[in-house]
Amino acid sequence: MTRVPEEVPCLLMRGGTSRGAYFLAGDLPAEPGARDDLLLRVMGSPDERQIDGLGGAHPLTSKVAVVSPSSDPRADVDYLFLQVAVDRPEVSDRQNCGNILAGVGPFAVERGLVPAGEERTSVRIRMVNTGDLATATFPTPGGRVDYTGDAEISGVPGTAAPVVIEFPPGAGPLLPTGNVRDVIDGVPVTCVDNGMPTVLIAASSLEVTGYETPKDLEEDLTLADRLREIRLTAGRLMGLGDVSDTTVPKLTLLAAPRDGGAATTRTFIPVRCHPSIGVLGAASVAAGLRIGGSVGAELARLPVQGDRMRIEHPTGFLDIESSLGTGTDGLPSARRTAVVRTARKIFDGTVFPRSAETAPTPARPQGGQR
Repeated sequence: MTRVPEEVPCLLMRGGTSRGAYFLAGDLPAEPGARDDLLLRVMGSPDERQIDGLGGAHPLTSKVAVVSPSSDPRADVDYLFLQVAVDRPEVSDRQNCGNILAGVGPFAVERGLVPAGEERTSVRIRMVNTGDLATATFPTPGGRVDYTGDAEISGVPGTAAPVVIEFPPGAGPLLPTGNVRDVIDGVPVTCVDNGMPTVLIAASSLEVTGYETPKDLEEDLTLADRLREIRLTAGRLMGLGDVSDTTVPKLTLLAAPRDGGAATTRTFIPVRCHPSIGVLGAASVAAGLRIGGSVGAELARLPVQGDRMRIEHPTGFLDIESSLGTGTDGLPSARRTAVVRTARKIFDGTVFPRSAETAPTPARPQGGQR
């Protein structure tokens, strides 16, 4: 019988523009069902306010990182990302999260999984959800993580120490459908995966401008219906199967830039409109915009020199470095992707989950345990 702890060591961190609970894998039940039941009670789900747990009543603040030493010689730690639904008893492992990833390296040092360097530390991370790799580098003066600094990212007040995350080229195709463009329900799309399965759509093709507020877009029921149909079809075309109960692929509406960036974005996750944009989603957008003939290529203003590209979003921008090559199949492939994020330790202590006797019965985890 799986032992379920009544109290759990937990580090609450902001990673990029998200917030999540970070755990050592050894502090949680090994059996996925028992683990997910515990996490629902930790986060306070299902409840649209998550008033009885750590969650913040939004998908961006209802996230979990489970970290452990890695057996992969290419990595120092394994990072399993879990999205805890707010108003449903569901826990999903079917996607990565690049924002929460920003806190994994500092967490690994805080918990003694990786020794800190005297000035800077690089942590090699295997993202268990997909098997992809990343390396996070951050300041550790005197052998301690320093969260203070002058790096600023849109969507987060103030400044903090930079966390530079570099991604090697993914093992899968950049264009999962094999096409630069597909047409779904009469709408041209580009399906791209540079760390996050993403569907690029020109906002104008859905009769919106792409400059609306997230709230206005969420309240457009006609738009919501069209996006749902596009996402379901795109999921099958991208080899993801039935995506009706998952949060991938993401859908990103594109418009011409207004503030000196490459393009303006509005991203759905999958029905809520992101107040900014996820790191891996931005990586896929940046790569997609560089593909000749892709949806968005004609409206994008790409940098004349260098790999750095600015992706505009509802609360500002995200700078990402992206370059492409050509794969053995002759199709575009990702060559390099890097981004600067920040993270901050909010509290380190013990979380006391809601009693199992008073909690709703959780649904079966979505997507299996990979």
